[in-house]
Amino acid sequence: MKLLIVLTSHDKLGETGKKTGFWLEEFTAPYYEFLDAGATLTLASPKGGQPPLDPKSDEPDAQTETTARFRQDKSAQHALATTVKLADVNAADFDAIFYPGGHGPLWDLAEDAHSVALIKAFWAAGKPVSAVCHAPGVLRNVLLDDNTPLVKDKRVTGFSNSEEDAVGLTEIVPFLVEDELKKHGGDYSKAADWRPYVVTDGKLITGQNPASSKAVAQALLKLLGGAEISK
Repeated sequence: MKLLIVLTSHDKLGETGKKTGFWLEEFTAPYYEFLDAGATLTLASPKGGQPPLDPKSDEPDAQTETTARFRQDKSAQHALATTVKLADVNAADFDAIFYPGGHGPLWDLAEDAHSVALIKAFWAAGKPVSAVCHAPGVLRNVLLDDNTPLVKDKRVTGFSNSEEDAVGLTEIVPFLVEDELKKHGGDYSKAADWRPYVVTDGKLITGQNPASSKAVAQALLKLLGGAEISK
């Protein structure tokens, strides 16, 4: 089982002067679900190398069992520091693709031609596409061969407008994930703010927020019929 994890290379939170990037727990929880299930993992990003970490996800109140495990895991740290360039990745080499969130993907991956082409290639090959929190925003520009948006008439979720409002970034982000999924015809649904919520529609798996990251990984493993999933 070979899985591709795609992370952002974007580190600027709009014009605020603050930093952003990927959300640590949204990477570590799925990473270890996949790893413990026996998957071979490849990490990629638009620029390659070390992806920028959202500093807020590094604060004490954002830490979890998997972030603590990551701090002690030199192999995982090396894998993260040496991501391959997205342009050098071939969908044919993998069984599925997963995007962790954080605000960074809204600026780069949502617009990245290589990312769009990769998702389209995975989808065309019948391979699962999965994303959590802000990362479902990377689907916004993915069109099928008939120019239909990939998300059209599919059940999806992602970071909600109310959650974006709660973190005070509604006017900062380039687009709102909930609005964008709806705009492109997605059948969007959500749970209460900050509650775990995952939607699977065929080969498409999306999760609402950081609390949903482990469950997205478990849903992907279930779809792949992989090794036993941890409870």
